[in-house]
Amino acid sequence: VFLLAGAGVAFYFTIVFDLPRLTTLKDYNPYIVSGVYSEDNVLIGEFFVERRTVVPLAQMPRMLPKAFIAAEDARFFEHRGIDYRRVLGAAFRNIEALDVVQGGSTITQQIAKSFFLTPERSFVRKVKEAILAQRIEHYLTKNEILFLYLNQIYLGEGSYGVAAAATTYFGKPIQNLTLAECALLAGL
Repeated sequence: VFLLAGAGVAFYFTIVFDLPRLTTLKDYNPYIVSGVYSEDNVLIGEFFVERRTVVPLAQMPRMLPKAFIAAEDARFFEHRGIDYRRVLGAAFRNIEALDVVQGGSTITQQIAKSFFLTPERSFVRKVKEAILAQRIEHYLTKNEILFLYLNQIYLGEGSYGVAAAATTYFGKPIQNLTLAECALLAGL
């Protein structure tokens, strides 16, 4: 029993030893689009590494974050980084299917993966993701986590973040999205 406990403690400290600091999350400064305009203020070109426009939550339609929470992490405001009920449910579904058919990651875990980890599928990476998610939940507010998520997430067609996706898919600024358009983005 003591040997097993000691091995567990050693495993934990081996994993957390090289985890990154979370301070970079407060200094969120991603790649954004640089626009080139004509003399009469017409957009004539864009330069970007990732097509992204960072938008504060206050400038997004109220239903947009709600749509993403409903689609990605219904218990977002109830958990502290890991939704254990969801993880167990996903595990049972995956065991039944004998394949990975459902994930159990929360929005916070997706932030941890996106900012700090590689996309590899391994037990060690999932443990690191879970530890980072819990640390993020202690370091940031739920609204700060949503802000990062909604501006960081890749939504296809070269669009990073919900503002770029609004322009790409609907040809309009994020502030003008309808409920149906918010739901469609969340479904991507």
